[in-house]
Formats: sequence, C-alpha cells, structure tokens
Amino acid sequence: MQDQYRVVVIGGGIVGCSILYHLTLRGVTNVALIERGELTAGSSWHAAGGFHAINSDPVIARLQAYTIGMYRTVEKESGQSAGLHLTGGIELAGTPERAEWLKAELAWHRYMGNDEAYLLSPDEAAEMVPIIDPTGLTGALFDPHEGNLDPHGSTHAYAGAARKRGAEVIQHNRVLSITQQPGGEWLLATEQGPIRAEHVVNAGGLWARQVGRMVGLELPLIPMQHHFLVTEDVPEVAALTRPMPAVTDLEGFTYLQREQNGVLLGVYERNPKHWLADGPGWDYGMELIPAEVDRIAPELSIGFERFPALQRVGIKRWVNGGITFTPDGNPLVGPVPGRRNFWSACGVMAGFSQGAGIGLALANWIVDGDPGDDVFGMDITRFGPFATDDSYLRATTAQFYARRFLIAYPNEELPAGRPLKTSPVYPDLVDAGARCSAVYGLEVAQYFAPSPEFEENLTWRRSNAHEIVGEEVAATRRAAGLYETTAYARYEVTGTGAAAWLDHMMASALPAVGRIKLAPMLNRRGHLMGDLTVGRLSEERFWITGSYYLQEWHQRWFSEHLATDGSVQITNLCDDWCGFSLSGPKSREILQQLVDIDLSHPAVPFLSIREARAAGTDAVLGRISLTGELGYEVTVPASQQRTLLAALRRAGEPLGMRLIGDRAIDSLRLEKGYGIWSTEFTQAYTPAMSGLDHFVAFDKEGFVGRDAVLAARAACPDRRLALLSIDSDDADASGDEGVWLDGKLAGFTTSGAYGHHVGQSLALAYVDSALVEIAAGGATVTLSVDVVGEPRPARILAEPPYDATGSRLRS
Repeated sequence: MQDQYRVVVIGGGIVGCSILYHLTLRGVTNVALIERGELTAGSSWHAAGGFHAINSDPVIARLQAYTIGMYRTVEKESGQSAGLHLTGGIELAGTPERAEWLKAELAWHRYMGNDEAYLLSPDEAAEMVPIIDPTGLTGALFDPHEGNLDPHGSTHAYAGAARKRGAEVIQHNRVLSITQQPGGEWLLATEQGPIRAEHVVNAGGLWARQVGRMVGLELPLIPMQHHFLVTEDVPEVAALTRPMPAVTDLEGFTYLQREQNGVLLGVYERNPKHWLADGPGWDYGMELIPAEVDRIAPELSIGFERFPALQRVGIKRWVNGGITFTPDGNPLVGPVPGRRNFWSACGVMAGFSQGAGIGLALANWIVDGDPGDDVFGMDITRFGPFATDDSYLRATTAQFYARRFLIAYPNEELPAGRPLKTSPVYPDLVDAGARCSAVYGLEVAQYFAPSPEFEENLTWRRSNAHEIVGEEVAATRRAAGLYETTAYARYEVTGTGAAAWLDHMMASALPAVGRIKLAPMLNRRGHLMGDLTVGRLSEERFWITGSYYLQEWHQRWFSEHLATDGSVQITNLCDDWCGFSLSGPKSREILQQLVDIDLSHPAVPFLSIREARAAGTDAVLGRISLTGELGYEVTVPASQQRTLLAALRRAGEPLGMRLIGDRAIDSLRLEKGYGIWSTEFTQAYTPAMSGLDHFVAFDKEGFVGRDAVLAARAACPDRRLALLSIDSDDADASGDEGVWLDGKLAGFTTSGAYGHHVGQSLALAYVDSALVEIAAGGATVTLSVDVVGEPRPARILAEPPYDATGSRLRS
C-alpha cells in the first residue's frame, strides 16, 4: 500500500471494482481500491447475479447493455471466469393491460436497436421453459440479451483486470475517517495507515451511508431485505439440453433462473421490510438475514402456482440479504456538491446490470470533468435534502420495491411520502380541484378536476381527464390561463463580477438592464447544461430562471465555475420567492388591475423584466410565456403568494381566466413547438441539434463550450429537433418512441400530447436532419411513430400549427 494515490475507491463490490477497472482504461493507474473485508463482502456475494438491459431511462438502458457486453472483455483480460450464461429472458403477462405493455416494450426494444426480441404466446413461453403453467397468461416477450452470472467470479474478474493494468486492491483495511485538507486533498485514516488522495469514490454499498457521514453527507438510500430460494433438482429442468431462459412473472412478483439442475426463485413482495437503515456494523461479513418465509408467503404461493413443478421438489437453501435502494430505484452517482473531488457510486440495487455503465460514466467524469452522456437519471443531484427525511425515504423505497414488477402508467401518481413539500397556495389549489404530481418533492398541479369525486382512470391512452385539460387549454387561448410557477428555480446573481461571470457561463449575449435573454448554458463538449432565462434588474443584479428539480445540479455546476475572489454572489431564491404565469389574450387586462406600472406593449415589450408592486406586495414581472400567448411571470415573496393568487382570481375569473396545470402547458407548448428541459433539452444534445443555436452568441469570446460549439457549427448534426403531427385518435406519444421511415429508424420522440386547440396529436422528436430539411422546403415527409406499441402515420410540420409568426406572443 502506498501513502498517496490519485484516486481511492472505497468498497470492493461489483461497482467499486468496475470503477477501478474503468479508471485504468482511462489511463489512471495510480489508483487503489480499499475494502474493509474481502471483495464482494456486502451485497455482491449473495446476489442472484441476473442481468438485463431494459430500463425506463434510455441512457441507463444503453449503459446496462454496455455492462452486459463488458463481461467477456474482463474475463479475457483477467483470466477469471465470470460464469456468464446468456440465456435470454422471458417476461410473462397475466392481464390484457400487461400484454399491451409488452407490445409497447417490444417497440422500445426496436428503437433501442434490439431487433432480436419478440413476442410469444403463453404456450410458446411454456415450451421454452417447461415448468411454466400458461394458465391465465395473456402473452410474453423474449429478449435474448438477458441472463445470469457468478457474482464472485465477475467481481474478481474486474479486480484482476484492473490489477493487470496497474491498479492496487487493498483488502482487510477499513477506512476510519476521511478529512479534506486545506489544499483540497483528501486524507483517509485506515487500519493500515494514512492515505492521501486527490479523489475519493464512495462505492460503499451497504456501508455507503456511514462512509458519506465521514464527510458530513447524508445519502438518500436504505438497505432492504430481499429473498430468493434455490431448489433441489427439478426433473423438467435437468432434462433440458439447451439453455433455459430466465423468467419474470410480472403479475406474480417473482423471477426465476436456472441454477444447475434446479432453479432460483426470487421474490419482490408487496410487504417489504427495511433492514439496518444506517447499514450493518463494520464487522458484518458474508452473512445472511434469517429468512422470513411467512412474510413473503403470498408472493411465493403465486410463484409456486406459476411454476407448479416447484411444489414437488425440496428447497436447497434460502437467501435473504440486504440490498440498498433509493427512492426511485436508480443509483446515486457523480460528484458530491460542496465536497470537491468526493464522488458517489452507491445505491446500486442492480449492480450486475449497471456496474460497468457506472464505472464508465464515473471514470469519464473524473478524467474529463464530464460523464460523456446524459446520466441525470442516476446523478446524485436529482435528489435534494428532502429525500433524506427518514419517513419519506422509508415510504418511497418501500413503494419502489413493492412495485418492482407493476405497470407504471404515464398518468399514474404514486402516493408514498406525499405531500412532502408544498407551496403557500397548495391548499387553495387543492380546494380548486388540483390533482398533483411530485417534482423534486414539491406538489405541482397537473390539472383541475371538476369535483372531489372525480377519479382519473389509469391508462396508456387518453384518460377521462382529457376533456378537462382541453377546457384549460381553451380558456388560455380564449382568455387567460393561470399556472403556478413555484416549480421554477430562481437564482439571484449579484456583485461586481456578476456580469463577467454570467457572460462566461452563458452561450448567449447578456441582456441589457430591464430585458430578458433566453440563455443556453453549455459544457466543454458544447452540449447543453441548461436552457435558462437571464433577466437583468440592474447592472450588477441578475435573475436566472430554470427548472426547480435541477437546483442541486445547477448549483453544483455554478460552484465548480465560481471565482473565489468574492466578486460574485449566487442566492437560491426557490423557497423564498414564488408566483404565477398568467398568459392569454386577456392577461394584460387582468394583470394591469393589480400592478402599479404601465403594462402596455411600448412600456413592457416582449422579453422585458420589471420590479413593481403587485397586489400590494413587491414583485418581479417578466414578460415571457411558454404557451405562445401574451403572458407574464409574476414572482413575489413566498409569504405573499396566497394574496397574489386571490387578487388574480378576483380580477381574472370574471374575464374567463382559469387555473391550469402541467398537462395543459404541455398541450399549449407543443402547439408552438416549444421544447423544455429533460425532454427536448438535455446534456445529450447540442444547440445545433435542439434549435437553441439561434440563441448562441457565436461572436462572443470566452464562454464555456465556445470552441466545441464553433467546431460543430460548420457541420450539420445527424439529427435535429422537429415537430410531428401524428395520426392517432385515442393515444399520444409520451417520449422515447421510435420514429421510422420505410422500416428504418429515423429518430425518436422526446415528448408528446394532444394539441387541443389545433385538434392534432403532436410530438417533438429528434429526426434525421436530411428529413427535416426536406420538410422545411415544403415537401411532405411521411413517417411512422410507435404509439403504445402501434405504428401510427406521422408527418414533419414545417412550422408550428398555432400562430407560426408569434404575433400573439408579442402583441
């Protein structure tokens, strides 16, 4: 053991060993992994070892596919077998709704480049796995890119390959404390002596919370018990002379895979149980939790009915081990805000599906300062401090575990841990019928139901709330819609260096005093880091507006680039200021009754920002709108939001104003072809791809990403953002559906909704640039889009179907 390394990885499970290996692939060989016991001692050693590539996040799905593909590589490099069995896997459907879901999943596989997956009849599934009883099944799907492996062998394969590339693996050496030194270097006190490191990675698995607390960090993860059993020999399995696919019984809450001549049957019970919330003791080794068979008996009985051969054989052993879960089931990966060069790689409940992908992303991040893709779905900053609340954490992790195999409908709202955060007007909105979703823990209205008794049906298609949303859209186009904007993030940037700092951070030109600019923010690769608005209230005072759920993510980015001379101060206003967006042809008439300044177009033109008094309180007004109508964002101190709402309703409702929610906003913005962050705009895209190059000041010197965006300017991107009209009468695109031309993939959707005013099903999509150019020239480009697994005719729109000139916005 040396006394100094560039990187120290804490934790010797599959994730830690993968990170170690991927760092050596990037040329970082002065790196060590420290494990308090032996490799795999924690969750890895007792894992079932199954793997699959499917994930609701396409980026994570690609990283999972990468993970599966890497096992052969590390086997070859290390000489250690990973015990890889690429058997394929079958998902069973027990309801018509699940069969429809599998049909949509098959379309998703095609979009992701997997042309080998296919649907099965129940009898065909039973032919492939003869212990399946097909009674009651409605269908199945086979994916050849699934299987299982040896957890011990695969972990040691990564460790061995990393050692051959120069890394060091130090076992039986617990980390006792971690302290950052004045110069930024980390000092680790270990049982074998002190170690200094430039970077430290917490891949502590079951002990990750305790490792995090060594640096004052509370992580939103918690261990949960998970059972599987291994049977004695099953004659039907022993008789097979070919690989037997793994099986997931989605309605049965079980998964099954071959284990020698028997099977392994795992259970995700509906009555899950947490285990040692802070992690086990440091001396906890390769031990198991006593099985709680009675607790999981309801799901076990379903499994034994689906696989009746198991009723005739004995159980060789039970495994009940701890696995860490986060509120949404995805890992916590990336640089930890406020702790420079301290990295998270924990909360990984599917390590054998995701380990290599996490290693790749984190190694890229450490070496390049960028993960190389849009990995926000597993970025540690997607959660704020709210997620570490014990009751919230327990409720959401239990909900995720119990719903592991359940259908998540796009219009379904899950109740766990809610309401956690609410705005001052939340009671008023609920009284008005608000049905809410949770965004970064905050309750945000989706639509306003006509009565307390209204219940929305769960469906992949248009629900019974469809007409309600249509009425909200109609009110906005006809008179005005009032939308709460507490879910907008707001930051105030002040100081003598504020203008220079923002000029460096934003790819746009800075606005003049009293004006607003739409401002793309880029990383060094020239990819998007934000689609922000910057308003200038004075020479040295700016307001930045972005997405509420990106607070931690953007503040980490800001702090990484902030000067240390004190010339710039950034204040997060999210909890202190909130308000409303009022838009529609009567919005000026309504708002003018409440404010003490002239709102006429000459006085407050489009993209203006003003300080004023509104409803008797201080306010910041921005003339900007996401609906394509004349509109204003009115922001006041949080303590005055209820007063503002009451005044707006008194002035607006007699003129036809109506409260609206997110679903109406989606319909309205898509009629204008407006994109938003997390769907159309992410780290995966560039200004040229997304159309945000219109807002880039290419002649400006010194902004982050300038060299990359200039280099890309001369070349046409492979795909560009386009607006599609889809021939679909009962369902709409929702994002991540394939867009096809003559059977070949031509793009993918990013978001979709019904355009109630224009009477069209609309979607934004990244489409092959050549096709976008053809459509821009006036020719009709006919495509197809997979909507709920069905190909639907679609065409590229050369211009938005509503107010293409933007005259209403600027009126």
